[in-house]
Amino acid sequence: MSKNDSRFQVKFMSFMFKGKEIFKPLNTGFIDDRVSCIREYVANIYFYTKDGHTIMIDAGYNYDRLAEKMQWLGINSKDIKEILVTHQDTDHVGAIEQGSDELFRDATIYIGNIENEYLEGRKHRKVFWGLTTLPQVIIDNPKILIEDGQIFYIGNIKIEAFLVPGHTWGHLVYLVDDCYLFTGDTLWLGADGGYAFLNTLAEDRKLQCQSLQRLKEILVKRNLQLKIITGHTGWTDDFDFAFVHIDEICNSMRRKPKVHDPKAPYDGFDESEDTEENARSGYLAQCYKAK
Repeated sequence: MSKNDSRFQVKFMSFMFKGKEIFKPLNTGFIDDRVSCIREYVANIYFYTKDGHTIMIDAGYNYDRLAEKMQWLGINSKDIKEILVTHQDTDHVGAIEQGSDELFRDATIYIGNIENEYLEGRKHRKVFWGLTTLPQVIIDNPKILIEDGQIFYIGNIKIEAFLVPGHTWGHLVYLVDDCYLFTGDTLWLGADGGYAFLNTLAEDRKLQCQSLQRLKEILVKRNLQLKIITGHTGWTDDFDFAFVHIDEICNSMRRKPKVHDPKAPYDGFDESEDTEENARSGYLAQCYKAK
């Protein structure tokens, strides 16, 4: 099912979103010495390495070139024993879904207790204003269920999870070592700053904005220097930029964004610039900011 879903998304979403500057994934490469990413069409998956231990954040599509691109970064799938899952949409878990290539069959996944209800069939994922119900995702990997606010360690890596319902009912974001915030599909970074993620894919648009406001309030009190890393629109270390429009959800039905981003790809599914040479050529730039 995950392979078919991935192929369908390539065709359908490419057709739907060409020219809209909605999806702006990073190419495969390194954000810094600890964080690397792989581009899978319009999505990014991430790897975090500390003291010789590498964990994975989200598992992307059921993507034919995943093993190849991992080699570009010097990462072996057999070394990945833990995967943090922000939410269960197939562009974030395809590589661990039943019917995948099983590159990570020995990995334990960490997923929210509420989000796990989708996997067990007690909740059903709905998109396009609740008009479309998606097929149930099935994952056979061992699971550790995570609660809102839970702090846990994988090796020497500190991880704190925050519940941000709205895109899905149990979506988590992960704060890693108090320095990196992996936001999955909660934040959309435009040229004029961050918004709540796409309206067409939200279970509850109003709740999504409320969740981001709560998250912002938590983080402001801690006064952290963060790199904020999204699932589809790159990264930024400018906190105010990332949270400036979170009372508004990105409207993916617009023909053009409110503010033009000249670096946004016309078709996010065109990976012609994602090459091994580029992946090794330096660090990945932050999200474009309009002047």
